[in-house]
Amino acid sequence: MRFRQKIGHALRAAAIAAAAFGFTAGFALAQNTAVIPKQVIYPGETISSEQLDVVAVTNPNLAGGYARVREEVVGMVAKRTLLPGRTIPVHGLREAFAVKRGSSVRLTFAIGSMLISASGTPLTDASVGQVVKVRNIDSGSIVSGTVMADGTVQVMAK
Repeated sequence: MRFRQKIGHALRAAAIAAAAFGFTAGFALAQNTAVIPKQVIYPGETISSEQLDVVAVTNPNLAGGYARVREEVVGMVAKRTLLPGRTIPVHGLREAFAVKRGSSVRLTFAIGSMLISASGTPLTDASVGQVVKVRNIDSGSIVSGTVMADGTVQVMAK
C-alpha cells in the first residue's frame, strides 16, 4: 500500500472514531458531514439550530448539493418540506424576506447630498438585494427600488 493511501485510511479511521465518541475532528469531518432535521420542517418555516443535527456521511455514493454545516441552514427558510433523517438540499432553502407584501417600508432616494424619503407599501415579498415594486402611500404612484439590509427600499431614478 502506498504512503498516501495509508495516510488517507488513518485519517478516515480517526474521523470515524471521533464521530463515535461525539468529537468533531474539524478538517477530517467537515467534508464528510451532513445537516439533517430532527423533526419535520414545513415550507415557509424559518430554520433554527435546535431543529438540526449534524451527522457523519457514511455513504460515499451520496450525491452532493446538500448542506454540510449548520451555518448553511440556520436562519434560512424552507422552500419545501424537510423530513427528519434526510439530508437538506441547498436548493430547498432561501433567504428570509426583508420586506413583506403589504407592510410599511421607508422609501429613500438620494441625489448627491440630498436625501428624499417617503412611506410605501411593497407589492411583493422580497429579500435583501432584490428589486421590488412599492406603492408610495402619499401619492399612490408605484416605484421600483432595491431592498436594503436595514429594511428600507432605495428607489431608482428612471
